[in-house]
Amino acid sequence: MKRNILCKNIFEILETFSIFNKLKTFIMTAKAKYQRVLDLGESLNIKDGDVREENGVLKVKGTAKTQYEKNLLWDKIKEIGGENPSDIMANIKVADESVYHRHTVKSGETLGKIAQQYFKDASKYQAIFKANSDILKNPDLIHPGQELIIPNL
Repeated sequence: MKRNILCKNIFEILETFSIFNKLKTFIMTAKAKYQRVLDLGESLNIKDGDVREENGVLKVKGTAKTQYEKNLLWDKIKEIGGENPSDIMANIKVADESVYHRHTVKSGETLGKIAQQYFKDASKYQAIFKANSDILKNPDLIHPGQELIIPNL
């Protein structure tokens, strides 16, 4: 009788251990699945970042510099997990809501190219020009190294 009870307890322990290992594997898989999101957050220097795994859900939080950077993170989450992923929860705040982004001009860029990058519409260059009228006098004349405000539209 004692032997049967002991065997039963051992099987219960092994079953619990097996379930724990499956859950652990699932959780590790969720983190591995979204590793590209975590890498992007690191490359964007997300502040106050925290990543936790609870009940098979990856919970990510932090503060992006701008709405554009927050959007980049959400786009990456959706690219990996679909439109409404259930295995990740992200709480991403924005440090500077007064602008959509701040862009440093690179060689060969125009306001039209910059507008295309951020708004998918080159004709929105006028909004960028207007937002930077304190440093730009001609929309056709920008210089590498200038920091431009990309306005919220």
